[in-house]
Amino acid sequence: MLRCMADPLLDFVVSRLQAQADPERAPAMAAYMKTDMPFFGVAATPRRKVGRAAVRAFAPADRADYEAKVACLWGHTHRETKYVAVQFAAQKRFVDAASLPLYRRLVVEGAWWDFVDEIAAHLVGGALAEAPDVVFPVLDRWIEDDVMWLRRTAILAQLRMGERTDAARLFRYCRARMHETEFFVRKAIGWALRQYASVDPEAVRAFVEAEKGSLSGLSYREATKHL
Repeated sequence: MLRCMADPLLDFVVSRLQAQADPERAPAMAAYMKTDMPFFGVAATPRRKVGRAAVRAFAPADRADYEAKVACLWGHTHRETKYVAVQFAAQKRFVDAASLPLYRRLVVEGAWWDFVDEIAAHLVGGALAEAPDVVFPVLDRWIEDDVMWLRRTAILAQLRMGERTDAARLFRYCRARMHETEFFVRKAIGWALRQYASVDPEAVRAFVEAEKGSLSGLSYREATKHL
Protein backbone atom coordinates (compact mmCIF):
# COMPACT_ATOMS: atom_id res chain seq x y z
CA MET A 1 0.00 0.00 0.00
CA LEU A 2 2.87 2.43 0.66
CA ARG A 3 4.06 2.17 -2.94
CA CYS A 4 0.49 2.64 -4.12
CA MET A 5 0.05 5.88 -2.18
CA ALA A 6 2.23 7.65 -4.75
CA ASP A 7 0.63 5.93 -7.74
CA PRO A 8 -0.33 8.47 -10.46
CA LEU A 9 -3.70 6.80 -11.01
CA LEU A 10 -4.61 7.03 -7.34
CA ASP A 11 -3.45 10.67 -7.21
CA PHE A 12 -5.51 11.42 -10.33
CA VAL A 13 -8.68 9.87 -8.94
CA VAL A 14 -8.41 11.18 -5.39
CA SER A 15 -7.58 14.72 -6.45
CA ARG A 16 -10.61 14.84 -8.75
CA LEU A 17 -12.91 13.35 -6.16
CA GLN A 18 -11.65 15.85 -3.60
CA ALA A 19 -12.38 18.65 -6.06
CA GLN A 20 -16.01 17.44 -6.22
CA ALA A 21 -16.30 16.75 -2.49
CA ASP A 22 -19.25 17.99 -0.48
CA PRO A 23 -18.38 17.45 3.19
CA GLU A 24 -21.93 18.28 4.25
CA ARG A 25 -23.29 15.48 2.08
CA ALA A 26 -20.76 12.86 3.24
CA PRO A 27 -22.32 11.94 6.63
CA ALA A 28 -25.71 11.25 5.05
CA MET A 29 -24.09 9.03 2.42
CA ALA A 30 -22.29 7.04 5.11
CA ALA A 31 -25.48 6.76 7.15
CA TYR A 32 -27.43 5.46 4.13
CA MET A 33 -24.79 2.79 3.55
CA LYS A 34 -24.63 2.00 7.29
CA THR A 35 -20.86 2.28 7.26
CA ASP A 36 -18.08 3.98 9.16
CA MET A 37 -16.04 4.18 5.96
CA PRO A 38 -15.46 7.84 5.04
CA PHE A 39 -17.08 9.45 2.02
CA PHE A 40 -15.92 12.52 0.13
CA GLY A 41 -19.54 13.38 -0.52
CA VAL A 42 -19.40 13.00 -4.32
CA ALA A 43 -22.62 12.16 -6.16
CA ALA A 44 -22.78 9.23 -8.57
CA THR A 45 -22.74 11.20 -11.84
CA PRO A 46 -19.55 13.21 -11.22
CA ARG A 47 -17.92 10.19 -9.60
CA ARG A 48 -18.59 8.08 -12.70
CA LYS A 49 -17.15 10.90 -14.81
CA VAL A 50 -13.94 10.68 -12.77
CA GLY A 51 -13.91 6.92 -13.33
CA ARG A 52 -14.28 7.29 -17.10
CA ALA A 53 -11.46 9.81 -17.18
CA ALA A 54 -9.26 7.44 -15.18
CA VAL A 55 -9.91 4.61 -17.62
CA ARG A 56 -8.97 6.85 -20.57
CA ALA A 57 -5.85 8.24 -18.94
CA PHE A 58 -4.49 5.08 -17.32
CA ALA A 59 -5.36 2.17 -19.60
CA PRO A 60 -3.66 -0.97 -18.22
CA ALA A 61 -0.73 -2.29 -20.22
CA ASP A 62 -1.53 -5.91 -19.39
CA ARG A 63 -3.42 -8.05 -16.89
CA ALA A 64 -0.88 -7.60 -14.11
CA ASP A 65 -1.10 -3.84 -14.55
CA TYR A 66 -4.91 -4.04 -14.59
CA GLU A 67 -5.03 -5.98 -11.33
CA ALA A 68 -2.47 -3.71 -9.68
CA LYS A 69 -4.40 -0.57 -10.64
CA VAL A 70 -7.72 -1.96 -9.43
CA ALA A 71 -6.09 -3.06 -6.16
CA CYS A 72 -4.47 0.34 -5.72
CA LEU A 73 -7.79 2.19 -6.02
CA TRP A 74 -9.58 -0.43 -3.93
CA GLY A 75 -7.08 0.00 -1.12
CA HIS A 76 -7.87 3.67 -0.61
CA THR A 77 -9.71 4.77 2.51
CA HIS A 78 -12.74 6.50 0.94
CA ARG A 79 -15.74 4.70 -0.45
CA GLU A 80 -16.00 6.69 -3.67
CA THR A 81 -12.45 5.67 -4.58
CA LYS A 82 -13.47 2.04 -4.12
CA TYR A 83 -16.48 2.66 -6.38
CA VAL A 84 -14.07 3.95 -9.00
CA ALA A 85 -11.99 0.80 -8.51
CA VAL A 86 -15.01 -1.33 -9.44
CA GLN A 87 -15.74 0.94 -12.41
CA PHE A 88 -12.10 0.77 -13.50
CA ALA A 89 -12.26 -3.04 -13.25
CA ALA A 90 -15.11 -3.16 -15.77
CA GLN A 91 -12.78 -2.90 -18.78
CA LYS A 92 -14.09 -5.49 -21.18
CA ARG A 93 -10.75 -6.88 -22.34
CA PHE A 94 -9.94 -7.96 -18.78
CA VAL A 95 -13.40 -9.06 -17.64
CA ASP A 96 -12.97 -12.81 -17.97
CA ALA A 97 -12.46 -15.95 -15.95
CA ALA A 98 -8.82 -15.12 -15.24
CA SER A 99 -9.99 -12.12 -13.21
CA LEU A 100 -12.25 -14.13 -10.89
CA PRO A 101 -9.73 -14.25 -8.01
CA LEU A 102 -9.62 -10.45 -8.08
CA TYR A 103 -13.41 -10.20 -8.18
CA ARG A 104 -13.70 -12.67 -5.33
CA ARG A 105 -11.42 -10.47 -3.25
CA LEU A 106 -13.57 -7.41 -4.01
CA VAL A 107 -16.74 -9.25 -3.02
CA VAL A 108 -15.33 -10.63 0.22
CA GLU A 109 -13.71 -7.36 1.27
CA GLY A 110 -16.55 -5.15 0.02
CA ALA A 111 -19.13 -7.19 1.93
CA TRP A 112 -22.04 -4.85 1.27
CA TRP A 113 -24.66 -4.59 -1.45
CA ASP A 114 -23.39 -1.38 -3.08
CA PHE A 115 -20.13 -3.10 -4.01
CA VAL A 116 -21.30 -6.68 -4.36
CA ASP A 117 -24.24 -6.13 -6.70
CA GLU A 118 -22.17 -4.20 -9.23
CA ILE A 119 -19.39 -6.78 -9.07
CA ALA A 120 -21.84 -9.67 -9.40
CA ALA A 121 -23.79 -8.34 -12.37
CA HIS A 122 -21.06 -6.61 -14.36
CA LEU A 123 -17.72 -8.20 -13.45
CA VAL A 124 -18.56 -11.78 -12.49
CA GLY A 125 -21.52 -11.70 -14.85
CA GLY A 126 -19.34 -10.37 -17.66
CA ALA A 127 -16.82 -13.14 -17.11
CA LEU A 128 -19.69 -15.64 -17.07
CA ALA A 129 -20.99 -14.43 -20.42
CA GLU A 130 -17.48 -14.76 -21.86
CA ALA A 131 -16.74 -18.28 -20.58
CA PRO A 132 -19.69 -20.02 -18.89
CA ASP A 133 -17.99 -23.42 -18.98
CA VAL A 134 -15.17 -22.02 -16.84
CA VAL A 135 -17.10 -19.64 -14.60
CA PHE A 136 -20.11 -21.78 -13.70
CA PRO A 137 -17.99 -24.36 -11.82
CA VAL A 138 -16.63 -21.48 -9.72
CA LEU A 139 -20.15 -20.24 -8.99
CA ASP A 140 -21.14 -23.79 -8.10
CA ARG A 141 -18.60 -23.50 -5.28
CA TRP A 142 -19.57 -19.97 -4.32
CA ILE A 143 -23.24 -20.87 -3.87
CA GLU A 144 -22.12 -23.15 -1.02
CA ASP A 145 -19.48 -20.79 0.41
CA ASP A 146 -19.50 -19.71 4.05
CA VAL A 147 -19.22 -16.08 2.89
CA MET A 148 -22.80 -14.89 2.38
CA TRP A 149 -21.77 -12.26 -0.18
CA LEU A 150 -20.29 -14.94 -2.43
CA ARG A 151 -23.57 -16.84 -2.24
CA ARG A 152 -25.41 -13.65 -3.20
CA THR A 153 -22.96 -13.12 -6.06
CA ALA A 154 -23.58 -16.62 -7.41
CA ILE A 155 -27.32 -15.98 -7.45
CA LEU A 156 -27.03 -12.56 -9.09
CA ALA A 157 -24.31 -13.34 -11.64
CA GLN A 158 -26.85 -14.15 -14.36
CA LEU A 159 -28.84 -10.92 -14.03
CA ARG A 160 -27.68 -9.66 -17.43
CA MET A 161 -27.63 -12.98 -19.26
CA GLY A 162 -31.14 -12.67 -20.67
CA GLU A 163 -31.96 -15.56 -23.00
CA ARG A 164 -28.52 -17.05 -22.30
CA THR A 165 -29.50 -17.67 -18.68
CA ASP A 166 -28.91 -21.21 -17.49
CA ALA A 167 -32.39 -21.53 -15.98
CA ALA A 168 -31.79 -24.96 -14.48
CA ARG A 169 -28.76 -23.64 -12.63
CA LEU A 170 -30.56 -20.49 -11.52
CA PHE A 171 -33.41 -22.55 -10.08
CA ARG A 172 -30.93 -24.94 -8.48
CA TYR A 173 -29.11 -22.05 -6.80
CA CYS A 174 -32.41 -20.66 -5.52
CA ARG A 175 -33.42 -24.04 -4.13
CA ALA A 176 -30.03 -24.44 -2.49
CA ARG A 177 -30.36 -21.18 -0.56
CA MET A 178 -34.08 -20.55 -0.10
CA HIS A 179 -33.96 -21.99 3.42
CA GLU A 180 -31.74 -19.10 4.52
CA THR A 181 -33.06 -16.35 6.77
CA GLU A 182 -30.43 -13.85 5.59
CA PHE A 183 -32.19 -10.84 4.02
CA PHE A 184 -29.59 -10.30 1.30
CA VAL A 185 -29.87 -13.90 0.11
CA ARG A 186 -33.65 -13.84 0.13
CA LYS A 187 -33.67 -10.56 -1.76
CA ALA A 188 -31.17 -11.90 -4.30
CA ILE A 189 -33.32 -14.95 -5.01
CA GLY A 190 -36.37 -12.79 -5.67
CA TRP A 191 -34.44 -10.32 -7.78
CA ALA A 192 -32.81 -13.01 -9.91
CA LEU A 193 -36.12 -14.76 -10.50
CA ARG A 194 -37.88 -11.49 -11.33
CA GLN A 195 -35.18 -10.66 -13.85
CA TYR A 196 -35.45 -14.04 -15.53
CA ALA A 197 -39.25 -13.70 -15.59
CA SER A 198 -38.82 -11.04 -18.28
CA VAL A 199 -37.37 -13.81 -20.48
CA ASP A 200 -39.49 -16.81 -19.47
CA PRO A 201 -42.36 -15.82 -17.19
CA GLU A 202 -44.00 -19.23 -17.34
CA ALA A 203 -40.87 -20.99 -16.13
CA VAL A 204 -40.56 -18.60 -13.20
CA ARG A 205 -44.27 -18.89 -12.43
CA ALA A 206 -44.00 -22.68 -12.38
CA PHE A 207 -40.92 -22.54 -10.14
CA VAL A 208 -42.37 -20.17 -7.55
CA GLU A 209 -45.66 -22.04 -7.39
CA ALA A 210 -43.87 -25.36 -6.95
CA GLU A 211 -41.63 -23.89 -4.24
CA LYS A 212 -44.11 -21.52 -2.64
CA GLY A 213 -44.05 -23.42 0.62
CA SER A 214 -40.26 -23.11 0.86
CA LEU A 215 -39.57 -19.67 -0.58
CA SER A 216 -39.54 -16.78 1.86
CA GLY A 217 -42.31 -14.22 1.50
CA LEU A 218 -39.71 -11.67 0.41
CA SER A 219 -38.33 -13.92 -2.34
CA TYR A 220 -41.81 -14.79 -3.56
CA ARG A 221 -43.01 -11.19 -3.66
CA GLU A 222 -39.91 -10.04 -5.49
CA ALA A 223 -40.06 -12.90 -7.99
CA THR A 224 -43.73 -12.38 -8.83
CA LYS A 225 -43.77 -8.58 -8.85
CA HIS A 226 -44.32 -8.38 -12.62
CA LEU A 227 -45.98 -11.74 -13.24
